Amino acid sequence: MAINKYMKAALKAISYADINYKIERDVKELTGKNPMNDLRIDLERTVKINDEKAVPVVIYYPLTVTSNEVILFFHGGGWVSGTVESYARTCDLLGEMTGRRVVSVEYALAPEHPFPYAVEECYGVAEELILRNSLFEAKPSDIILAGDSAGGNIAAAVSLLARDRGEFRINRQILIYPAVNNDHTENSQFESVRTNGTDYLLTSKRLCEYLDMYASDPLDKYNPYFAPYIAKDLSDQPDTLIITAEFDPLRDEGEAYGEKLQKFGNYAEVHRIHDALHGFFSLPFRYSHVRQAYKIINKFLKTTQKGAADER
Repeated sequence: MAINKYMKAALKAISYADINYKIERDVKELTGKNPMNDLRIDLERTVKINDEKAVPVVIYYPLTVTSNEVILFFHGGGWVSGTVESYARTCDLLGEMTGRRVVSVEYALAPEHPFPYAVEECYGVAEELILRNSLFEAKPSDIILAGDSAGGNIAAAVSLLARDRGEFRINRQILIYPAVNNDHTENSQFESVRTNGTDYLLTSKRLCEYLDMYASDPLDKYNPYFAPYIAKDLSDQPDTLIITAEFDPLRDEGEAYGEKLQKFGNYAEVHRIHDALHGFFSLPFRYSHVRQAYKIINKFLKTTQKGAADER
């Protein structure tokens, strides 16, 4: 269903609201307050990384487990405001719709903990799950990275880092409207930053603010683990699913990332959800955009299962 003029006017008004990141955190904490009480989860878990640091995680168990695979999920929020609580319903639905256990990571937030804190913490959790089975028995090939927006950025960065360090391999990743570039000003090479950067909730101005808070130094923005799209070499990356939203300033860079992965010889699918806004993946399943996304996700998971990849 297309966005009508009344909805568009309302979106425009909301998009221009100037909200401090601390207020964003408070709002997300309130809206996500106690959503986990009635979910099938394991709250009291941490993953020890680097033999010392403990990173909190929440594990979601679907009613019916149809696969031994595990989805390691990194939440969005511009690297500054998301939490595992605010993504509780999203991760619960992800588990239910895919039949897989979901591990959601409470990585350290910027600006208090700027780049590369989040990437290193998420990398550390992936390493523990893949190399040491620290949470439950799972084959290395059974771990699937996933994330939306800033979480999609982190998932892509972890995959790059895994290749470069050579300690373990990621076989599959699911990136939902990922933020993978380092420029969201009017000078961006991507047209969606200009066409969708003012009137559709997430603005280009907000994106620039997020990047500035995430960076510990201006030079960070030229690091491929900060902005995976700028990586000179994208070879040997996981089978990748990228889902974008039509009315999202991040749309074009996400789709360009998929095309660049393909050019380097990787398997990558790119799907655009029409009439969708940034953030739609956190809506309830009754919304058609969410149902479309899960249809695509489940087809990707089935297609890229061990043995099925050779049949593509």
